Amino acid sequence: MLKNYKYYLDNLDCANCAKKVEDEIKKDDRFSSVIVNFSTLTLSFKTDIRDPFKEIFKIVKTVEPDVLVYVEKNDDEKSDYELLRFILALVILGISFLMDVALIKEILIVISYLLLMYKTMIKAIKKIVKSHNVDENALICISAIGAYILGEHMEGLMVLLLYVLGKILEDKAVNKSRNSIKDLVELKASYANLKINKRINKVKSESLKIGDIIVVKKGEIIPVDGVILQGHTLVDASGLTGEAALREIYEKEEVLSGYINQGEVIEVRVEKTYYDSTAYKILELTLNATNNKAKTETFVSKIASYYTPIVLIIAILIGAFLPLVSHVSYEDSIYRALTFLVISCPCAIAISVPLSYFAGIGMSSKKKVLVKGSNYLDALTKCDAIVFDKTGTLTTGAFELREICVYDEAYTKEEILKLASRGEAFSTHPIARIILGEDKENFDTSEVKDFQEIDGKGIEFTYQKDHIKVGSANFCKTERDANVFVSVNDRVIGGFVFDDHIKENASSVVSSLKNYGIKTYMFTGDNASFAKIVAENTGIDEYRAEMLPQKKFKELEDLQKHHQVMFVGDGINDAPSLVEADVGISMGSIGSNSAIEASDIVIMNDDLEGIPTMLHIAHKTKRIIMMNLIFSIGIKLLILVLAMFGIAHMAAAVFADTGVTLLAILNSLRILKD
Repeated sequence: MLKNYKYYLDNLDCANCAKKVEDEIKKDDRFSSVIVNFSTLTLSFKTDIRDPFKEIFKIVKTVEPDVLVYVEKNDDEKSDYELLRFILALVILGISFLMDVALIKEILIVISYLLLMYKTMIKAIKKIVKSHNVDENALICISAIGAYILGEHMEGLMVLLLYVLGKILEDKAVNKSRNSIKDLVELKASYANLKINKRINKVKSESLKIGDIIVVKKGEIIPVDGVILQGHTLVDASGLTGEAALREIYEKEEVLSGYINQGEVIEVRVEKTYYDSTAYKILELTLNATNNKAKTETFVSKIASYYTPIVLIIAILIGAFLPLVSHVSYEDSIYRALTFLVISCPCAIAISVPLSYFAGIGMSSKKKVLVKGSNYLDALTKCDAIVFDKTGTLTTGAFELREICVYDEAYTKEEILKLASRGEAFSTHPIARIILGEDKENFDTSEVKDFQEIDGKGIEFTYQKDHIKVGSANFCKTERDANVFVSVNDRVIGGFVFDDHIKENASSVVSSLKNYGIKTYMFTGDNASFAKIVAENTGIDEYRAEMLPQKKFKELEDLQKHHQVMFVGDGINDAPSLVEADVGISMGSIGSNSAIEASDIVIMNDDLEGIPTMLHIAHKTKRIIMMNLIFSIGIKLLILVLAMFGIAHMAAAVFADTGVTLLAILNSLRILKD
């Protein structure tokens, strides 16, 4: 039986290196669903091997000898040796300029070379010996040594100085993005106060079991989902929903992991384990979202794997054959070839794309919108139609009875209400609860026979030999104007008119969507008259009413023949449509596993404004990715051409590699800015 595993990585320098590790593990048939996520430094896979760590460790070391693999996350802080080494080399190089003795000057320059190059050289040798692969480390070493042999000492040192400095800055920029994104969704509590009899023990949140009693003090994060057994408190739910106001919660009410207790000490009974709790699901969903790669990301990864070998071949051809077809000397042609090698690393292209998507997903989390993958960010930019469910999406879902209509003078309002109540007593529909709530008197349901509830239509039953129907206009066969009708023996005697308040920002959100060129639709199971009111008040282009879930699904399929469609629903009743749509968006339902599982995007705070916000982030992410690709590829091609003609020197080549990579990373981080 296949089992899921997740390991943590360290010393993984670039996205291209991550792709190589992933590809190598995939070659082994014993491992499936292999994903190496450079953004989160995680390796996930499935296997039936009992203890796969040794096998995985061996494969990773073959491809990337310096990469470390951990079963549990390693949070130890690393000393900044790279920066110290860089400063020391720079100081020694500076001293060499003050020396008049040529031999001492040369020795100091060599020491600077060794300080800057030794780690890069070790990596290159390990890679060549273990995986027979020539990577950027080897290319930099060959270029620097070649420059020294050709007498271009300063050129070689400039290559090493810029390369090492670029790597230091690149590492800091990537770590900053990881930490920024982690901070946006860090909802988990690392420990819990477990109550056993009268003692309280501090334990890991992961060890809690369903039924355990935990104590949550003021200022602590609630570690798992549960129910308050003792006490009542105020909680800060902003980490989950973004709402600023504190929420008051009483005994027997549910609390979610990620809430911060801002009131009194409470005792909570654990209802879900740590790994099934809301905060963990949200955290994992966000940090693993880039596992679902966009087409752009996949395409760039494939191109990057061919790019370096092609440039390497061109460099060899330049070095060997350029003197044969021109007046260039072999010394000059070799220098140009070495410059070519420096440019050939595809890091700027390979890292900027996944990092941009990761930043986009992180920014979405900050706005309380969970995106399951970078492919959905891409899909959002292509959508030209959106379908809204009505109840709970465009409206609040909090129905109120406004009026009881009488269509037959033989009945009073009270009798119509009483007749409907007898049947609705057997239904769990929200409308049924409202009708029952209006009827204050106790009544006997023993004479109700043959009760049936027809999804999307209504209920029917027999009462004192009369056949009663309570439901939609079609169900009761009437064209009158109300929301729910009551018929006796196929004669409509009355109706109920309900108010379902439209959300305050519904019309402005619909207007914002139209600014993106998106056509708006509403599919609802409610009757046509009420659907029309909602559509007119929100500015919806087209609506369909009195639709069963299967009818919604069929209409959505038809719409997809001509459009890329977003579907926005509640995540439970509309699950088939959420799955079928090009992008399924569920509103709210925090703590509902069905909302998270059925949809591609979850708007945690139930705010419609999350939809145009997501569109803005998706389009911004796409623009920045295109900027990075055009800039990275353009600069590299320009320097390649200039190097071929002997115009560009090695310092320009290093900028085309490390400098462009750093600029692309910094540009990607702009996504995290509001």
